[in-house]
Amino acid sequence: MKLSHGDRLFLGINYVVLSLLAFVAFYPFWNAAVISFNSGSDTMLGGITFWPREFTLSNYEVVFKDKRLIDGFVISVLRTVAGTALSIAATAIFAYSMTKRELMGRKLYMVMCIITMYFSGGLIPSYLLIRELGLMNSFWVMVIPGLISVWNMIIFRTFFKSIPQGLEESAHIDGASNWGVLFRIVLPLSGPVIATLSLFTAVYHWNDWFAPSIYISNVDLLPIQTKLQQILNSNIMLEQMQNMDSAAQGRLNKMNAVTTKSLSMATMMVATVPILCVYPFVQKYFVKGVMIGSLKE
Repeated sequence: MKLSHGDRLFLGINYVVLSLLAFVAFYPFWNAAVISFNSGSDTMLGGITFWPREFTLSNYEVVFKDKRLIDGFVISVLRTVAGTALSIAATAIFAYSMTKRELMGRKLYMVMCIITMYFSGGLIPSYLLIRELGLMNSFWVMVIPGLISVWNMIIFRTFFKSIPQGLEESAHIDGASNWGVLFRIVLPLSGPVIATLSLFTAVYHWNDWFAPSIYISNVDLLPIQTKLQQILNSNIMLEQMQNMDSAAQGRLNKMNAVTTKSLSMATMMVATVPILCVYPFVQKYFVKGVMIGSLKE
């Protein structure tokens, strides 16, 4: 179909605006990657935009030689895998039970769940609860408190309701229990929603740095995001010291090829790239699953 002059003008403006938005969204990540490959002392001079001015791998050498950062990376991977798997399993089981009309108090349970989406006890009651449960300074303090997501449960519940009831009825006639129906029929048919919610949950576990900083004092159990936050905070402190004594601090930083800023950017890349690599593998499921609940019969 031949486009009119107005249509071509609209498409041209649309492409320009979307290209600018894409550039604004992507450039900070690209600039951080460029700084991570640039000499720290040269980065302090400013002017690093699209390409490294003094290419070096020293920043990454420091990151991969630092046992604390490697341990943090391993903790983040274990937390993401365990937290995502257990959270999706627990939330799916909860959501499936909430689809059963014969469940006593089903509406009351739903109201109680929705209330938790709007109101929380706050940080201090949560801290006291975690301490009384004996989860302080343990790996599971990063997994168990976030085991059930009400929002994910609602999405699971909506998807489960769209599955034909005849499939479950025929399975029950063949002697399958509720557990058998869930694991042999419902979950195998729920690939898109499982992939989508697994991605969201994995991103949450991978990026969360606040909870470990509150509940964990053992350095060996801190994930890489919390250690990255500590590096960024130390970078701010160094910048404040530099403002107080710019001449002395400038001479000290010029002697070092690796500075706190360049090291933090390298650590940021190490912490960000792995979770980005997950997206291509779940993209086709994500496109399907993101539309779940958008239409109501």
